[in-house]
Amino acid sequence: MKAISDQRIAAIEARKDELQNAMAAPNLAPDAFVKLSKDYAEIEPVAEAAREVRRLRAELGVLGGLLDDPEMKDMAAEEAEEIRRQLPEAERTLALKLLPRDTADERSAMLEIRAGTGGDEAALFAGDLFRMYQRYAEEQGWRVEVISTSASDVGGFKEIVASVTGQGVFAKLKFESGVHRVQRVPVTESGGRIHTSAATVAVLPEAEDVDVQIDDKDLRIDVYRSSGPGGQSVNTTDSAVRITHLPTGLVVIQQDEKSQHKNKAKALKVLRTRLYEMERERLASERAGARKSMVGSGDRSERIRTYNFPQGRVTDHRINLTLHRLPEILEGPGLNEVISALIAEDEAERLASLDEQ
Repeated sequence: MKAISDQRIAAIEARKDELQNAMAAPNLAPDAFVKLSKDYAEIEPVAEAAREVRRLRAELGVLGGLLDDPEMKDMAAEEAEEIRRQLPEAERTLALKLLPRDTADERSAMLEIRAGTGGDEAALFAGDLFRMYQRYAEEQGWRVEVISTSASDVGGFKEIVASVTGQGVFAKLKFESGVHRVQRVPVTESGGRIHTSAATVAVLPEAEDVDVQIDDKDLRIDVYRSSGPGGQSVNTTDSAVRITHLPTGLVVIQQDEKSQHKNKAKALKVLRTRLYEMERERLASERAGARKSMVGSGDRSERIRTYNFPQGRVTDHRINLTLHRLPEILEGPGLNEVISALIAEDEAERLASLDEQ
């Protein structure tokens, strides 16, 4: 990792002071104050990290001058050694804060899980994955709201879509997008043979109204009678909603609620999120060039993880991480170790890309 220059550190601290002074200016318009406050909130933690690096470097310089003093030499050498130990970590912290941020990291997310190859067993596995994320979300203090489901006859889900609401949801869950594979003996298998099944996970940052403007003339909204489980009151009214976004051809169907109004609101929420993700992907492909993150592209067609029940292990293929703690991971708490490793690998890759520039 290249050392961050003293000139750049000084510029960061100067920018923070400039914003602070601008916010204190008399007769500042409310809109201007809001913008300055946002800029200040972004640079303040960076300036704090820069100040710590500057302090450690300055102390190291002072202690270096004391090494020629016979009475101070031993003490100075000991303190200098301690600062040399602290400095690399402080510089790494600053470098991480200087990395370009994914503006969606702090957002809530839409979690979509679909059964893949494997029939009934794939649907059961999709249910296992949803419960894993549900428990993990509870540990993080997030709220999970099921948007729509398509249940399997034997249990589990052919498809389930849920909204996960909280601080920094997308930052932690975004690396979960892809194909998850399970190897185990299905409950329906009498011969005890191990089967391989799969489910697809997609994690999309939730869009806000200001992100995606949807024109009513671009929508075709059809209402019809709900099908499937839900009781007579669901099936005897035209409560199901299908929204087609004409410019893109995206279709969202929502029928879980008894109220047509609620189904329409949920369908619009899903549509807005998918349109926002389409725009994010377009911008990302323009900026990415040839570089691809070590933790993968997040493409839903990419096999990212295997859950092997006979060996009690979970392997993330993107970072060659294998943990023999499958029950704890599927219960939720153990998933944090996998996610932390993916985040650390992504940070290391992005820091390395800075050195190449």
